[in-house]
Amino acid sequence: MDESSENLTGAPARQGLTFDLDVDICVIGGGLAGLTAALESARLGASVVVLEGRSIGWNASGHNLGTVMPGYGVPASDLIERVGFEDARELWTLAQDGADYVRKTAAPMPDIALTDGALDVSLVDAGDELISQLQTMGEDFGTEIEGWQVDRVREVLKTDRYFHAIHFPKAFQLDARTYVRSLAALAESAGVRIFEDTPVVSIDPAGIRKRVFTPSAKLRCTHVVLAGNAHLGAPSQRLTATLLPTWRYAVLTEPLGTQLLHTVAFRGSVIDSHGIDHFRVVDGDRLLWSSPETTWQGDPKHYVKRIQNRIAATFPELGLVSIAESWSGMFGQTVHGMPQIGEIQPGLWVLSGFGRQGLNTTAMGGQLVARSILAGDDRWRLFSPFELVWAGGPAGRIAGQAIDMWVRGHSAAAGALSRYRERAQARELAREEAREARIASAKAQASFARQQASAAMHEERRGPGT
Repeated sequence: MDESSENLTGAPARQGLTFDLDVDICVIGGGLAGLTAALESARLGASVVVLEGRSIGWNASGHNLGTVMPGYGVPASDLIERVGFEDARELWTLAQDGADYVRKTAAPMPDIALTDGALDVSLVDAGDELISQLQTMGEDFGTEIEGWQVDRVREVLKTDRYFHAIHFPKAFQLDARTYVRSLAALAESAGVRIFEDTPVVSIDPAGIRKRVFTPSAKLRCTHVVLAGNAHLGAPSQRLTATLLPTWRYAVLTEPLGTQLLHTVAFRGSVIDSHGIDHFRVVDGDRLLWSSPETTWQGDPKHYVKRIQNRIAATFPELGLVSIAESWSGMFGQTVHGMPQIGEIQPGLWVLSGFGRQGLNTTAMGGQLVARSILAGDDRWRLFSPFELVWAGGPAGRIAGQAIDMWVRGHSAAAGALSRYRERAQARELAREEAREARIASAKAQASFARQQASAAMHEERRGPGT
């Protein structure tokens, strides 16, 4: 399966828009963020239409590993440096609210298969950095987290590639396709009208009533929400130009049996600190693994061998695993690394840039825009510092690919150096223990010899016949 496949969520195809409509809110984009905004707007009493150019969840929303964690795609320390401590903490609270929303919404859904826990594992021995992160996220931002030492990490992940880790016990996983399909059904049950195969060709944002044009109809509304990805195109070139399109590739292995259960005993998601590998166990004994990225679309089948090699290098006991399925999904990254949420002109809203952010932020953003439009919630202004920044066009994509390659190379070198140092320390410790053992043995032998000599002298003094 690849990202061009239609209707990947398994839901019946919906009709396209072929007649003119007049509504309160038009959401452009039928991914997780757009569907959440539509659902929450309808619950607040608005008439809402979702226009999707292909099918619901066809792209990144239906092609992710379904991990829901607190926070954003940038470290908490970077967030504090950018907006200050108080605003950073409020932004973090919004992100946590987004995770809570997903859990509450998903829990009643059938076949959603929620599992708990996530590990952010370090590829280098960085205990001091771990302590700093624990203090910021745990003590300052109130996130429920635990620091895991190396021994504990390696108890559940049988590899020497991982050192310390941060455990998020309240993070969780779900089936992304089931969630996006069920979210669309919830929106429709709340009164949202969803039209698939309905690309938007242009928008006239002037005046109180905006006009949205599709190939077969036009729509009038008071608010337009741009919830598309980097493929949005003509309706808002300004927004599209701020997103760096990135394709992420993933595989699902064949059943691996008890060997996998022994090698990967952790049942939540595992994400390395450099964002290179992301995996979890599904269906009891299969691996869902995501790794390579490109800024140009590639055939997922061409990346299968690469991921197989990543798995084998990380977990040598598994070897080259058999792959049942491969796919890719394209997401849009922002230059500043944060989502783009807010009103860019009266009645025109942006809800985008969720690449590397996590499902929690799509839910948070959708809620925030709906409440901003219909309930006067102005917390979207917290995202004002993260404005629309040009992503560099083709040159930006070349630079993005080069940066990704550098990060991967640097990560591999840093990891190899940490493992070398660990082995060197182990050898030095073994040598020290051997030296101490030899000294202890020599002392014992000397002591024994002295005892023997002392006994002999004592016997000699006593003399014969005494």
